[in-house]
Amino acid sequence: MDRIFGAFSHKVASWSGQPLAFILAVTIILAWIVTGPLFHFSDTWQLIINTGTTIVTFLMVFLIQNAQNRDGSAIQAKIDELIRAVSTARNEFIGIEHLTEADLEQIKAVLEKECGDDERHRLSIERLIRRR
Repeated sequence: MDRIFGAFSHKVASWSGQPLAFILAVTIILAWIVTGPLFHFSDTWQLIINTGTTIVTFLMVFLIQNAQNRDGSAIQAKIDELIRAVSTARNEFIGIEHLTEADLEQIKAVLEKECGDDERHRLSIERLIRRR
């Protein structure tokens, strides 16, 4: 079931990010607007678009979240492998994504402090920006 849902959510998330999907959505909205006078802008006419967009939004939240979770896990695994493969990297960083937000903030503060004083850090960031 996981493989089927994963493959399905990946395809839907990929397709929904394409220009054709946007054009289809705009076309549906325009068709709905054009039919307004035919249905005398009735409550049912309004209910159709409200219900349709609510259902699509509700389902897309789960599909896109699944795709994002998978992408995030894949990126994390790749980063962990890079940490493991580089001899000077600190293996303690593998798995820190499971820590609390407060713990991650502490680690971030320590790493920023290890980078050097504020002036050196600012200058190195400026150099990075100038490279672009």
